[in-house]
Order: sequence, then structure tokens, then C-alpha cells
Amino acid sequence: MTRRRGRKAKWGCLTVMVLFAAVCCAAPISGAISAVVALQSAARDDGGIAEGGTAADIPPRMFTAYKKAVQLVGQYVPRCRGMRWPILAGIAKVESNHAIGRSIAGNGDIRPRIYGVLLNGSGAGGNTTAFPDTDNGRWDGTASGERAVGPFQFLPSTWEGIGKDANGDKTADPHNADDAALGAAVYLCGNGRDLAKRSQLEAAILQYNRSTEYLSNVLGWIDQYTAAAKSPDLTNVSGRVRTVLDAALSQRGVPYSWGGGSTNGPSTGICCSPSGKSGADITGFDCSGLTLYAYAKAGISLPRTAAAQASVGRRIPAGLGKSVLKPGDLVFYAYAPGRDSTIYHVGIYVGSGRMVNAARPGTLVRLDAVDAMSGYAGGARLL
Repeated sequence: MTRRRGRKAKWGCLTVMVLFAAVCCAAPISGAISAVVALQSAARDDGGIAEGGTAADIPPRMFTAYKKAVQLVGQYVPRCRGMRWPILAGIAKVESNHAIGRSIAGNGDIRPRIYGVLLNGSGAGGNTTAFPDTDNGRWDGTASGERAVGPFQFLPSTWEGIGKDANGDKTADPHNADDAALGAAVYLCGNGRDLAKRSQLEAAILQYNRSTEYLSNVLGWIDQYTAAAKSPDLTNVSGRVRTVLDAALSQRGVPYSWGGGSTNGPSTGICCSPSGKSGADITGFDCSGLTLYAYAKAGISLPRTAAAQASVGRRIPAGLGKSVLKPGDLVFYAYAPGRDSTIYHVGIYVGSGRMVNAARPGTLVRLDAVDAMSGYAGGARLL
């Protein structure tokens, strides 16, 4: 509580309008940009970027479950090779959109539970085959038949054979993120597939759903997540630019915190974003807090807000296109591109169309496509 009072003292002299401008991912409310537009735009902080297939579209707790499953699957399928989190993410993206919209507890329990259509052969939801009940409604909530359950949409009969307890509560629960992800990893591994081989990966996905359309959809997401997970090639980057990028990249996996971050690293933020998300109990970074930190490592002092940071260094107009960006450049986004007073977001360009990004509440610092944010407003070169 004492720390929150300290934060209020730091920001207390600001009016509500200035507070909106003070922290990145919020817009200054002035001129042609109405409060309604600003609030609607900022309300998109729903757990991640919904398009583009970057890791930023995965809720942090689900992302943790995928990575944990990769670490544990060898205990159950020792001969499995090539299991990676993008594979699990690709399946979960198609099956449940990573359980976005649900509450995911610290232990991984997902509420409300995710249920598929009742598979009674009625034709509703595309089902043409009746599946008799096997669990008396324990997992699927009905004894009238079967329906797929959880973020990976397992039939209770399938879960009975592959379900695993990954969170240590002695129950293998398909409605738990950790258990479900590990069960999916075990299922995809089969008797010991090498998922690094495309043919065996395809066979695993078709085992999940024998549809070529489904196969194509999941593979597309796996490929996008794989690309997003690759570290940038910094071979030809040196000096202070390399210092900035190394500092920013070292913070991947740190939570987004509204108002969080300083020259010393992650810190607790403030309350609240226009959509009501507080950073007061989260140690991490917002977008301009991350850039502030990374550039401080190279001896460059930046203002605290994204809009103010656009006034530092040599401005790169949006009209020149993104191809002129170089590693280390700041990348800006605005509600009204061309008007720097409406800048709401900043990232650090690393090359190959990607940036280090603290996107919005509910996400982690990670690599993201420059196109992942809307309203590209150019960049700034400080080095």
C-alpha cells in the first residue's frame, strides 16, 4: 500500500487528460480525437493482438502452459522429438483461440469451462455421428452424449487415455491449461514421433482432426508462431545499437504493466488504463517504459511517454515506408498518423519487419511484427 501511495504522489499532479497521454498504449485526448474514440481503441487490450499469429496473441498463462508441456512431455513419451510450443499454440489457436475471454487462474484452471457442441448426430455444429457418453458428464457436463472439452477440445473418451496432471494437484483435468497442454503434447507425440519432420507433424495434426482444411489452418498458425519465436539475427549489429537491442530482448517474457518500467528495469505500474486495467500490482513494462530502459543502457535519456519520445532524434516520416527502418530505431503508432500528439505506442525495431514490443495489458514483452499494431506513424533514429 505504501508503494501505491508513492506512485500516486509521483503522478498526482497530472490531470486526467494528461494521465491518458502519460503512459503508452493510451492516447492524448485532444483535437479531433474524441474521448470515445480513444477509449474504444485502448479497449482492444483484451489479452493480445488478435491477428498476425505472433506470440503476443496468446494470454501469458496459456503461453506458460504450452512451454511447460514441452518440458514435461519427455517424461511420458521419451522417444518424442521436435515438440515445440508453436505446435501446441497452433492447435489451441484453432480449437479455442487460446481460451481468450475465459478466466485462467494461477493454477491453470479455466472458467467458465469450454464445451463443444453435443455430438449426438443431429447435424448441428457439423456433427453427423453420435458419440455415446463415457464420463457420465464429469468433464463435458452432460450424460446425454459426448462433447469436446477444454482449450484443446478433447473428447472425454480420448482424455481418459492421454490426460496428465501437469500442475501437481493430482487430477488430470482437461479444463486446466497445464494439464490440457501436456495431454495435447502426449497425444501429438503418439508412440514417439519426430515432429521436426513435416510429414510426421502433419500426421499428428491429422490424428487430431482428419480434415485437410484443418491441417492447413493449424500448420499456418504453427508456421507463424515459429517465425515469431525466432530470435533476430544481430550478427551485423554492434556498438550502442547492439546494447539497446540486447537490453530490450533480455526483457522478453516480462509482463506488461500499465505505467511500469524505468531506467532501472521492470517496476510496478499505476491504475488505470482507459479500459480499466491496472498495473499497480504488476512488475513489468509498458511500451515507453521498455524503450526508456533499453536506451538508458546505451547512455541515452528518453522522455517517459511514447508521444514525447517521438521528438527525440531524427524523425523518420511514415510516408517513407517501413523499409527504411534500421535496427535500434523507435517505431511509433498513432490514432491519427501525421499528428504526433496522438501517438499511443512505441516499439524498438530489430530488423526483418519485427520489433521488441510491450503491446498491452495481459501480454508479455516479446518480438512482434511491425504491422501488428495499427496506425503506423513512422520512427525515430537516435543512434
